[in-house]
Amino acid sequence: MVAHRRWGKDEVALHRAAVAMIERPATYWHMLPAYAQGRKAIWNAINPHTGRRRVDEAFPQDIRSRSNDSDMFIELINGATWQVVGSDSYDGIVGSPPVGVTFSEWALADPRAWAYIQPILAENDGWALFITTPRGKNHVERMVREHRGDPNWFVGVQTVDDTRAIGKAAIEEARKGYRALFGDDQADMLIEQEYFCSFEAAVIGAYYGRQMAAAVREKRVCGVPYDPAAPVWTSWDLGMDDATAIWFVQIVGREFHAIDYCEATGMDLAHYVREIKARPYIYAGHILPQDVKARELGTGKSRQEVLQELGLDITVCPDHRVDDGISAVRLALPKFWFDAEKCARGIEALKLYRAEYDEKNQVLKPRPVHDWASHPADALRYFAIGIGGMSGAGAPQNWTMPVGVYA
Repeated sequence: MVAHRRWGKDEVALHRAAVAMIERPATYWHMLPAYAQGRKAIWNAINPHTGRRRVDEAFPQDIRSRSNDSDMFIELINGATWQVVGSDSYDGIVGSPPVGVTFSEWALADPRAWAYIQPILAENDGWALFITTPRGKNHVERMVREHRGDPNWFVGVQTVDDTRAIGKAAIEEARKGYRALFGDDQADMLIEQEYFCSFEAAVIGAYYGRQMAAAVREKRVCGVPYDPAAPVWTSWDLGMDDATAIWFVQIVGREFHAIDYCEATGMDLAHYVREIKARPYIYAGHILPQDVKARELGTGKSRQEVLQELGLDITVCPDHRVDDGISAVRLALPKFWFDAEKCARGIEALKLYRAEYDEKNQVLKPRPVHDWASHPADALRYFAIGIGGMSGAGAPQNWTMPVGVYA
């Protein structure tokens, strides 16, 4: 269900889950893009019309056997359970497998969560509900397009014209606020997105929305084959409890060719070295962030030392401010060509990477959202800063910046 702002998507989903729990006692999840969002957006959310918590309205106390506030968990007297979870840790949730999952704000969630959960629901003869507003042409737009007409799916798109739940005066007031922040054109696009369910608008606060839209428009997202005449740079964002992301980029004349991308969670460094060596590329070097120099308590070795022992030629990205790195990526992106298939997840992340948005005060915060999209975006930031800093001191031996790459 793609629906406009203030449609009541989460509230409907909560009551749908409560009915399902009575009909079939089992495990049910309400999944937010990030677990940390759950307490404010769902668990503690108040219905302004009644003054009661929305979870208390959906799951009245007299049908519960217990609740756990710290885990945002509810069990009914028939044994059915419901819990708030996050797509940022979908593969680490313990307990019984679910038979019903609501994916809330699905456009902002990690799309791999559905790939992980779908087989579980299929085995359990379960169901999934995806509720969201659009956020550009991403996995939601593809799901709507591909599943319309599929008898196994219900696909709904409801705008304010369909529901008449929000008056024109309120929409125009919102437009004024957007114009003050983003300018006329962007404001109009956001109104189309938030109230008329358009997939054409860029994500609010997207750092690279304009550059990635240009890459698609100019057909620089396409098939980009490996050129054996140009060595490959990898650029990493190192994860500990979260994802490690790696771009594979060739410098060809004045262009950057992103020919490959890989990502995994919870794997050791040897796994990523095997991934790199399994590919038929000749490597120029490997760019890693400053935290590669941190020493691990168990071994006393830095991750840089471990990677070097595993055979990688490491270049540590110069220390920099995040906003300077974002500026470097913006300068580099017009020269990028992306392999649409191999880099699909990284491309999607670059479109979604965005500043935090304060809904209450309608202002952008001066920091990026830390979610699944930040790992691929950070890895490309290290490439832009690292390659840009190699034209002078500190450049790898026998390597020079191709003339005109940053011209």
